[in-house]
Amino acid sequence: MEDNELVQLARQGDGGAIRTLYQRHARRVFAVVRRLAGDDALAEDWAQEAWVRVIRALPAFRGDSQFSTWLHRVAVNSALHGRRSRERKAGRETLIDDSHEGRGGAGDPLLKMKLERAMERLPEGMRRVLVLHDVEGYTHEEIGEMLGINAGTCKSQLFKARAKMRAMLSPVPERMEEVQACNT
Repeated sequence: MEDNELVQLARQGDGGAIRTLYQRHARRVFAVVRRLAGDDALAEDWAQEAWVRVIRALPAFRGDSQFSTWLHRVAVNSALHGRRSRERKAGRETLIDDSHEGRGGAGDPLLKMKLERAMERLPEGMRRVLVLHDVEGYTHEEIGEMLGINAGTCKSQLFKARAKMRAMLSPVPERMEEVQACNT
């Protein structure tokens, strides 16, 4: 059954249709939100919030775009809203660092771990722009609109984020060459 048929049934209160939509799209929603959250526990909360928003907003979904596109946008917006809310609360709360290992997946697990750690070390603004542009494929103008910044600021943040990622992932730190030169 196609998504648009499931959406129609879900609008009528069909729990099976909602469950099928969830099963079909939950992994992608979590992946998008996880990249923006930088933390599994936050991502789970924000993904759940995205699904609550989607289910509540189904009657208003006009179908101008594919359901998956609309869902992706709701998930990104939920994560950005969660991030802003968390930042507002950070001034009033002391956060406890509870590191979580990333979920297993295809590819080199060591490389994946290094990438996730490097991403987590990026400043928030740089991470958001890097994920939205390089991972999710948004344009600088779209990112600027989502984050409330100029497209030029977005480009600058992306340039800096890529440079920091290269430096953090470099097998030999740039200063190592200087140290070696001093020892000879």
